[in-house]
Amino acid sequence: MREDLLDLNEALQHPGTRLEFEIKTELPNEENIDLLDPISGTIEAISTGNILIVTASLDVHCVVECAKCGRAINKRFAFKMEDEFPVEGTPSSFGSGTFAHVEPEEVHPLFEENLLIEDAYLRQGLLLNMPLQPLCGDSWDDPCPGEDEMAVEKHSPKGGHPGMQNLDRLLSNGEEVS
Repeated sequence: MREDLLDLNEALQHPGTRLEFEIKTELPNEENIDLLDPISGTIEAISTGNILIVTASLDVHCVVECAKCGRAINKRFAFKMEDEFPVEGTPSSFGSGTFAHVEPEEVHPLFEENLLIEDAYLRQGLLLNMPLQPLCGDSWDDPCPGEDEMAVEKHSPKGGHPGMQNLDRLLSNGEEVS
């Protein structure tokens, strides 16, 4: 069995059984995410008989771009995931002679039979939970640390928008604006 597959069959065949897995992966097949440390945390799975509930608590340390200045910054963050997957069939513990199996509805498969593809599941969760607008400074109002204010003034004329520059010029000349 591949290392990146988590066997959830026990939970599926015995509803109410909770499985817990310690996770540590570098997402080796993912080229678009720059991890500084492996993703670590836990994944838990429990079946109700009709639904497989998978939860995860994960910690990440990766490189992202500042939304304001575009510089690369190191970002640590934690996130949680909770997903439900439909289960078809009757669990084997009910003595029916059949087996329960996950019927995933994803375009990109997260399961091979009753095995969760760990890297695919974590990649999906990470992409959905990445900071949307990470900043290297404390806020949008403050300049980014180390930002050359002279370069900012060269590229953005005083007053910003040309209409505001005209208004500023009128006000500085003492003219009344109606």
